[in-house]
Amino acid sequence: MEQTFIMIKSDGVQRRLIGEIVRRFELKGLKIAALKLISMSDKQAKELYSIHKGKPFCDGLVKFITSSPVVVMVVEGDVAIAVVRKLLGATFGYEAEPGTVRGDFGMSRGMNLVHGSDSLESAKREIPIFFRSDEILSYTLCDSKWVCEAQGK
Repeated sequence: MEQTFIMIKSDGVQRRLIGEIVRRFELKGLKIAALKLISMSDKQAKELYSIHKGKPFCDGLVKFITSSPVVVMVVEGDVAIAVVRKLLGATFGYEAEPGTVRGDFGMSRGMNLVHGSDSLESAKREIPIFFRSDEILSYTLCDSKWVCEAQGK
């Protein structure tokens, strides 16, 4: 079972889209393993966006993401990273396909509502910034056998 990190950014929280966004992951069949509403610290923001350190937009990104609460979560599922990336849509809302989170709710380049890990390595780096291992729950959903047949068996 693959885990990925997702964040509903400040603009998604301010626009009251938390429920709608989480709903899309659940309807797809993904499992929420951890979820919380936080005020992100500068330290957490700089660690999350360390891959952008030194780029001209990095300071503005940190300021934006710490300006309002965000929702952070760990989601699980077979090929969860690829599924989440597809559900989120293209990075810029005006380029995202209808039916995706950004395609349905985004118009902006900078305020793009959500962040999702782009690889397993990124997920493994990003999850511990916001969650201790004991905060990530392991449980079985009663409908899991109906959602996705086991991969590679």
